[in-house]
Amino acid sequence: MDFFQSQNLARRNTRFLLLLFLLAVASLIILTNLLIFVFVNFQDSARIAMGQYYFSWEIFFTSTCGVVLLITLASLFRLLSLRKGGAVIAELMDGELLVNAQGDLNKLKLLNVVEEMAIASGTPVPPVYLINDPAINAFAAGYSPGDAVIGVTYGAIENLTRDQLQGVIAHEFSHILNGDMRLNIRLMGVLYGILMLALVGHTILRGVGGRGRARTTILVIGAGLMMVGYLGQFFGNLIKAAVSRQREFLADASAVQFTRNPKGIADALKRIGGYKIGSVLQHPESAEISHSFFSEGVSFSFASLMATHPPLPERIKRIEPLWNGGFLESTPPEPATAAGSTEGVMGFSSSVNIDADEVLKHIGNPQQSQVDLARQIIATLPDDYTAAAREPYSARALVYLLMLNQSNEARTQQLSHLKASSDLGVYDALEELISHEHLLNPEMKLPLLEIALPTLRQLSYAQYKMFMANLDALIRADGRVGLSEWAVLKMISKHLGEVFEAKHTRVRHDTLESVRSHCEVLLSLLAYCDKQSGVSPDVAFAAGKSELGLEVQLKDKKDLNFKKMNAALDALAELHPLRKPKLIKACIKTISADQAVSVIESELLRTIADTLECPMPPVLKPDRIDTLTK
Repeated sequence: MDFFQSQNLARRNTRFLLLLFLLAVASLIILTNLLIFVFVNFQDSARIAMGQYYFSWEIFFTSTCGVVLLITLASLFRLLSLRKGGAVIAELMDGELLVNAQGDLNKLKLLNVVEEMAIASGTPVPPVYLINDPAINAFAAGYSPGDAVIGVTYGAIENLTRDQLQGVIAHEFSHILNGDMRLNIRLMGVLYGILMLALVGHTILRGVGGRGRARTTILVIGAGLMMVGYLGQFFGNLIKAAVSRQREFLADASAVQFTRNPKGIADALKRIGGYKIGSVLQHPESAEISHSFFSEGVSFSFASLMATHPPLPERIKRIEPLWNGGFLESTPPEPATAAGSTEGVMGFSSSVNIDADEVLKHIGNPQQSQVDLARQIIATLPDDYTAAAREPYSARALVYLLMLNQSNEARTQQLSHLKASSDLGVYDALEELISHEHLLNPEMKLPLLEIALPTLRQLSYAQYKMFMANLDALIRADGRVGLSEWAVLKMISKHLGEVFEAKHTRVRHDTLESVRSHCEVLLSLLAYCDKQSGVSPDVAFAAGKSELGLEVQLKDKKDLNFKKMNAALDALAELHPLRKPKLIKACIKTISADQAVSVIESELLRTIADTLECPMPPVLKPDRIDTLTK
C-alpha cells in the first residue's frame, strides 16, 4: 500500500468510525429509553400486575433528543479543545517541550533521530515532548504533519539504544504519514461523548440530597445513566481497540521499511518485554490516548478485548519470524555520541535528473537511503545555524536571513524594516547570523527551515502575527517576489497556519477535471522556471500535460502571479488523495523536461508537494564534493 492509498484508507476508516459512532449512539438511545420505560412502569405495580404498561412518545422523543444532544455536544466540545493539534495532547500528558538538549546526550540523541526522520520523509520536524514517566513508550499526535508532535518518555530515551529509538520514532512517523493521527483524535472526541452519559449520572449521584421518594427516583436515574454510560464506554473501547490494532502492525512494517533495520524496532519491543516497568504509564490521562502509544500504555481488566495494541510476542514474530522468545533485560552499551554515523559526509550537486516514478514511490514511504541522506544533510549544516533553528528568537532571525535579498539596496531596506519592527533580541540574533552568512548555501535553506518550524510553533499569537507581517514586508521590499522567497513563505504560512489559525485541509474535489484551471496555473509556472539547457516553456508544459491527461493550455507568463499560484495550490490541496499522484508526476515531468533539476526547482517541487500534503523526501542527491564545510 503506497502513501496515497493509505490516505484514502484513512478517509474510509473515518467514515467507518462515524458509522460505529452512530450505532453506539443508537444503542445508548435504546438503553436509556429502556431504562426510563422500566423505571416509569415499576412505579405502578398495580398496572404491571394487570399486564398493562405505560409508554409515552413524548417521553421517548425527549429522552432521545437529550441523549443525542448530550453526546454530540460533548464530542464537539472535546474535538474543539483538541483543534490546535498534537501540542494539546502532549500537554494533556504534562509533556515537557524539548527545545535544547543542553549537553544531555540522551536528549540530543532523541532530537537528532527525530530531525533525521523528518527530513528523510519530507515532513516538518515535529516538536518533541518528554513525558516524565519511567515506562518505555512514545506517541505521535496531531491532525496533520504540520501540527504533529512526538512524545517520548524518559524511560524510552534512558533505556533504548539509538537504533532501538530510531525504530520507535520510525513507527511514530508511519502514523504521521499514514493519516492515523487524525483518526486517533476523532476517536478521542467520539469516546468522550459516549462517556458523558456516565459522567452526568455520576454527577447526579454525588449531588443528590434529601430523603424520601424524590431522592430515590433521582438515585435510580443517576445510577441508570452511569450504568448505560459505562456500558457505552466499554463498547467504545472495543471500537478503539478494533480500529487501532491493525494500524500498529502496518506501522511496525513501515518502520522496518523506513530504517531497513528490523533489529532496531524488534529489539525495542524486546526491551519493553524485558523491562520491569514495561510500557504502562502511570499518568491519569494515559487511558484517553492509549491508542496513540507505541506500545500498550495502560492495563485493562479484559486485556485481550480492550488492548489497543497486539501482544508484544506477536508483533516481534511478525518482524523476526525466527525469534526465540527471549526479551532484553538490559540496554547494551553504545558509543557516547548522540549522532548517527556520517561516514562519507557529502555536499550537494547544483542539479540532478530525477525519476518521477521513483519520487512518487518514496512519498510518504521513505527508505533507509533517505535516512542516510538526511543524516548527511544535517552534518553539512553549520552548527551556528542548527543551534539558531532550535531557539525562538534566533529561529525567527534565521528565517529572516533566508529571505534577505542579495541586492545591497533592497537588503538595506529590509534590514531597516526589521530593526524597526522586530523584537530587539531577534534583530541582534540576525546580525550575528549575517556575520557567518558565507557558510550558508542555497541547498541548506529547506533543511534549516524544517528544523526551525517546531521552534516557530512555540511563538505567542502576537509574535506569530508580527513574524508573518515582517516576512510579507521582506519579500515585497524590492517590488518583486522571487520563487525561493515564495517557497519559504508558503511552507511557513501553511504549517504555522495549521497551529495558530487551526486551518486544516478537507477533500472537496474528486476529479482532476474539476480543478483543471488550477492545474494550468501550476504547470505553466513550472514550465517557465529555471530551464538550464534551452528547453522552451512549451516543451516543458507539453511534458507535464501528457502526464496529466487533461486538455490544458500554457498560460502567458505575464498572466501568472503568486496570488494565482497560492489560490491554485490551496484548491489542489483539496483534491482526492488518489488523484494527487498524477498531478505530482505531471509537475515532475514539467520541471525535469531539461533533464536537470536545479536547487530552486527542487525547493519549488517540495513546496508544492508539501502544500498538497504529500511529504516528499529531499530530491537533490549528494555528491562527493568539498564545497560544503562546517
